[in-house]
Amino acid sequence: MKNGWYIIAFVMFTFAPSAFAAELPKEGSYDYTSCFAGTSNSMPFSKTHTSSSFETIGTNRSASPGGMFDKEAFRCVGMNASFDGKRRGSWVCEATDADGDKRLTYYSIGGDGKEIRETIVGTGKFEGMVTNGITSEPLGPFPVIKAGTFQGCNRQTGTYKLN
Repeated sequence: MKNGWYIIAFVMFTFAPSAFAAELPKEGSYDYTSCFAGTSNSMPFSKTHTSSSFETIGTNRSASPGGMFDKEAFRCVGMNASFDGKRRGSWVCEATDADGDKRLTYYSIGGDGKEIRETIVGTGKFEGMVTNGITSEPLGPFPVIKAGTFQGCNRQTGTYKLN
């Protein structure tokens, strides 16, 4: 029976880490890097008018281990366009953390270059979350390894509030 206790302890600490996790602060800041890869479908109408749709998958890593959004996996779908050098686009991302809690985020860039990031809805610990994205700094560019694909990383900072 001695080995049985080791197995029970192993299972508890391996598959139930959220039971031992500290509760998140109700508000604070975040600083994480998102790295991703994806595919795109381009429509180059002319040299000055283009558009594309895309899908990405990736992971987030917080600047401080265990910080907000650390070790999330995410998926995004969206579209971008460039009309006479003015870039615009919108996309939606779903992120899931190790506990299975999820959040849905909407991003857009207007023709004026203004970026909007908004948390739409969350589950579990992210339910009722409000975020304020301060910066989204691209880390790259990275070379294209296969036609129709792309990869990159962005550093994201901002604040959050849990209700």
